[in-house]
Amino acid sequence: MIVQVALATGFVLILIGIYGALTQRNLLRMIVAFTVANSGVNLVIVAVGYLPGRTAPILDATVPAAEAAARIIDPVPQALVLTAIVIGLGVTALMLAFAYKLYEKRRSLDIARFSELKW
Repeated sequence: MIVQVALATGFVLILIGIYGALTQRNLLRMIVAFTVANSGVNLVIVAVGYLPGRTAPILDATVPAAEAAARIIDPVPQALVLTAIVIGLGVTALMLAFAYKLYEKRRSLDIARFSELKW
């Protein structure tokens, strides 16, 4: 039940982020929309990696190695999400730096005012 809620929430966040990125004209709102979509993707990856009834992937003397594969959750999706969080933070910082420089030059964050940047 909780997995379906997490998946649905993740997909809703992705859709909200895509909608916001495509409909907003303000660069800061677009950056926030991309961040929301990124959070949704992370939530979906964690929800897909969850298996009910299993424990954390910590091996010790109480869990025999033969039973470990059947009793622990795969740690790869969690590691991917941790990496994606760090990469998302870097991309967001880069987008904010670009937006700041554009605002410094043009005193506007409206993308319609940057027509000379089009092909």
